[in-house]
Amino acid sequence: MKLYIAEKPSMAAELAKCLPGPLARKDGYITTGGGVVTWGYGHILRQAEPDEYDEKYKKWRAEDLPIIPEQWKLLVADSCKKQYKIMKELIDQATEIIHAGDPDREGQLLIDEVLDFVDNKKPVHRILVNALDEKSIKKALANQRDNKDFYTLKQSALGRARADWLVGMNLSRAFTLSARRAGHDGVFPIGRVKTPTLALVVRREREIEGFKPTDYFLIKVDFQHPNGMFTASWKAKDTQAGMDPEGRLIDAAVAELLLNTIQQATTEARIVLCETSEKKEPQRLPFSLSALQVLAGKRYGYDPQAVLNGAQTLYEKKLTTYPRSDCDFLPESQWADAPAILNNLRTIDHTELSAWSEKANSSIKSRAWNDKKITAHHAIIPTEVPCKLTSLNELEQKLYFLIAQAYVAQFYPVHVYYQTRAEIEHAGEDFTATGRVITEMGWKALYSAEPKEDEEDDSKTLPAMKQNDTVQFIRATADKKTTKPLTRFTASTLLQAMKEIHKYVKNPELKKQLKDVSGIGTEATRATIIKELMERAFLKETKKYLYPTDAAYILVDALPDELTFPDSTAVWELTFNQMVSGTVQLASFIEEQSRFITDLCVRASGARMKNITSNAPPCPRCKQGVLKLRSGKNGAFWGCSRYPDCRASCDDLGGQPQLKK
Repeated sequence: MKLYIAEKPSMAAELAKCLPGPLARKDGYITTGGGVVTWGYGHILRQAEPDEYDEKYKKWRAEDLPIIPEQWKLLVADSCKKQYKIMKELIDQATEIIHAGDPDREGQLLIDEVLDFVDNKKPVHRILVNALDEKSIKKALANQRDNKDFYTLKQSALGRARADWLVGMNLSRAFTLSARRAGHDGVFPIGRVKTPTLALVVRREREIEGFKPTDYFLIKVDFQHPNGMFTASWKAKDTQAGMDPEGRLIDAAVAELLLNTIQQATTEARIVLCETSEKKEPQRLPFSLSALQVLAGKRYGYDPQAVLNGAQTLYEKKLTTYPRSDCDFLPESQWADAPAILNNLRTIDHTELSAWSEKANSSIKSRAWNDKKITAHHAIIPTEVPCKLTSLNELEQKLYFLIAQAYVAQFYPVHVYYQTRAEIEHAGEDFTATGRVITEMGWKALYSAEPKEDEEDDSKTLPAMKQNDTVQFIRATADKKTTKPLTRFTASTLLQAMKEIHKYVKNPELKKQLKDVSGIGTEATRATIIKELMERAFLKETKKYLYPTDAAYILVDALPDELTFPDSTAVWELTFNQMVSGTVQLASFIEEQSRFITDLCVRASGARMKNITSNAPPCPRCKQGVLKLRSGKNGAFWGCSRYPDCRASCDDLGGQPQLKK
């Protein structure tokens, strides 16, 4: 018997339809003429809690840390016990197993771990289903691979899961115990990704609070060339007085003097350099999930979780491909599907999409088609299933529009323009002017109605000119500007920061190395992490902007840089990628992680946190802890929060410590 194991019931149902009939739905599986299809509910198995390794871990004690399992233990989740039993019985009966988990790291692990848990010895094949339409599933069925080919993908997922367990279970206990010694009653939840993400918001808020606006001046000059007028910007010399470290002119007196010098000069201005070069801007890539979440957030105000939910619904309706993708490229083999997809979009009930698709040229092959950039999944694109937009809700309509727009753009020419850069000398000062002339609108024709930021100088048009031309000075202005603080994160821009984490690492050398890492967290978990930070009252959202709460400041201030800066987490993400390629082994990674956790547990035990509970009386003996009201065999008494390191105690008198006695 062939047994197909899908990740979810919805996937199993679509897979069964693509196998030979007849179909019969049973309790927990579907029989077909081509085999039996069963499913999980995400993770059927869960990682054991510390006290499920040893009863002594029920009580949180610093002397028990770190907790590092010698043999990692998985248990059947309570909600999945019935389905697990069905799956096990089917695996026992099978002669061949087809792994049909989602085409990513986590999807690989959650089926593999069940097969490992039941000690399966049957041959296992793997299919990668990137969309739920019939053609995509049948194509996957025809291209089965040996599941052993994906062993390193499973190892990478195990590395991520075990790193998260080691950090969460050990460091949450270590720093909570340290906080309790300082008088804090709550739990300090530490997460490998969650904590540095929270710290990003805390540091941004402090930068905003500590920001002091600075006035600066932009000097611009209008010049008249025989072929037309243009504006050039003043360029400071290296020795220019009145500049700040950021290269801004901040001295008003210097600005006024420069303005007078420029206005009173009698010599002609001259173009000392004029360079024109052809520039080509390739098509915007299709979407990964993060890219879709960021753009939908900026364009329509949707939060990342809503975008993930909407993309999942489009996938389940067979209208778009697998949504939890971290890839924005496409397999070269799918280029042949373009005529059918474009043909569907030509008849869609959306005026612009229909018109754009009509003009698309399916013979154009953009940079998006690149097998070298593909791992287990590819960018999110429309399927060959026709879409009726009016049958979708507003969120689904807008997401489908963005996904289809990006796909159609691949079949328009590259955007071509001539870029001109001119340098002008006048009154002993240097000025620069840039501009462009568009020669081929190309794919940007689809995005011409997009909301634009302030027009940049290099996008303006310059008159035709050449080196050594003379130009006439017309006027000069010194515009007073004021520096602005950084903008607070929204859920979408925080997700973007998680994706582009190299910008926020502390180590400058590491910053360069991590440019190619696809951020911290996964495409599927980033939105959930942000949502959990809000649900646990570490972040609050006001008018779409995220603010840290008092609890966030307390948590971040109490932790060492290794946990609050994303450097370590980003390096681990790089390591997970190296595990997929086989250049790093799981055992060596866990060994390194264990040393890291051990060091931080030691440091947590010796940490001297400030007394967080402001209304608790300080301990008169050790001066470090606070007195806490406790219950003993003789009634209420007050004892030091640092017990047993400090054994100070005193009687209770009407809810107050009797300090004199």
